[in-house]
Amino acid sequence: MAGTESDVTVGQLLLAEYQSLKDEQKARIGFRDNLLYVTLAVVAAVIAAAAQAKQTSMLLALPPVCVVLGWTYLVNDEKISAIGRYVRGELGPRLARLAGSEGAFGWEQFHRGDPRRVSRKVVQLVVDLLAFCLVPLGALVVYWAGGDTSPGLVILSVAEAVTVAVLGWYRVIYALPFRPTDGGE
Repeated sequence: MAGTESDVTVGQLLLAEYQSLKDEQKARIGFRDNLLYVTLAVVAAVIAAAAQAKQTSMLLALPPVCVVLGWTYLVNDEKISAIGRYVRGELGPRLARLAGSEGAFGWEQFHRGDPRRVSRKVVQLVVDLLAFCLVPLGALVVYWAGGDTSPGLVILSVAEAVTVAVLGWYRVIYALPFRPTDGGE
C-alpha cells in the first residue's frame, strides 16, 4: 500500500547504506590500526626470543609474519579508501540530487583539504614501510651477517626478502601519487 508510514524512501535507504558503510569503515580503521601494535609486539617477542636463545635463525620468523600483517593492513587500508571514494563519488551525489541540495556529507570532502594531509600520508608510508618491510629486512641482514647460516635457510631467507620487497612495492604503489584526491578515510 503506497503512502503508508511503513514505506521506505530512497533517501532512507541511502542514509542506511551510508551508516552501514561508515560502520564498516570505522571497524576497518580500528582493525587496521591495531595491526601496527600487533606487529610491534610480534617483532619485540621474536627479537627477545632470538637474543635469549642466541639463535639468529629465529629471526627468520619475522618476514612471513610481517608480510601477512602488512598485507592485511594494506587490504584494509584500501577498503577504507574505497568506502570513502564511494561515499564521495556515488552515494553523496545521489543523496544530494534526491534532496535537491548541492552536496551531502560535507565532512567527506572537507577534511581532505587539510594542507598537512599529504605530509601525513608520506609519514604514514614511512611508518608502514618501517614496520612491515624494513624491520623484517633488518632481521634478514642480522641472520645473514650472523655467520650461523645453512644453505636451506639462506634460500628460505632470500625468498622471504623477495616477498618483503614485493609487499613494500605494493605499499609504495598504493600510496602514490600522494595527491589530495586519492583514497583515504
